[in-house]
Amino acid sequence: MFPENERISLYEAIFEQVGILLKNSDGCHDFDHTLRVLNNARMLAEEENCSDSEKYLIDLAALLHDCARPEEFASEGKVCHARLGAEKAAKILRELGCTDDDLIETVADAIRCHRYRGMDRPRTKVACILHDADKLDSIGATGIGRAFHYAGKLGARLHNTEMEALNSSEYSREDTAYREYLVKLRHIQERMTTDSGRRHAKDRSAFMHEFFRRMNAGE
Repeated sequence: MFPENERISLYEAIFEQVGILLKNSDGCHDFDHTLRVLNNARMLAEEENCSDSEKYLIDLAALLHDCARPEEFASEGKVCHARLGAEKAAKILRELGCTDDDLIETVADAIRCHRYRGMDRPRTKVACILHDADKLDSIGATGIGRAFHYAGKLGARLHNTEMEALNSSEYSREDTAYREYLVKLRHIQERMTTDSGRRHAKDRSAFMHEFFRRMNAGE
């Protein structure tokens, strides 16, 4: 790992560049989301007793993890933001003067493996923590808020039945927050990769399940 002053300079440069990249992103995947994931990642890294060097790599991966979200959204899901993001993050790191190939590969690998629907599963400690930190922002109160925000942006209905939701497709009028819960959010807890992530996910999932139970009951 390179000197501390260089680590700080690289972190600050990435922080600024990602803020610019995500400036016009939708509210679910904007820089606010990146900062929440960064905070989640730091919490998990502390609870998982990560070393200082691991914590630094986790910080960089968290900042860069959604750098290709604008391209995925523009393509309506045809572009995988995780795989493109890994390539884009590596390029950004090199352009900012990083010559540590191991650092670049570790960060890129974590980004490549963080997507819930992706085929690449996290294996390293850095990748597992990024994955879980991102997923924690998808569930609980924040996750519900994001799901409704995204559905509203698509022009989807406020709510629908389980049958309507499960028999619909992404980016359609039936792609409601409830559909996101049924096809993804309720399954996230079982996909967590760290002990800390599973513990936090259990609590957030319980809140989310109760919310949709009440919504289905018309409360």
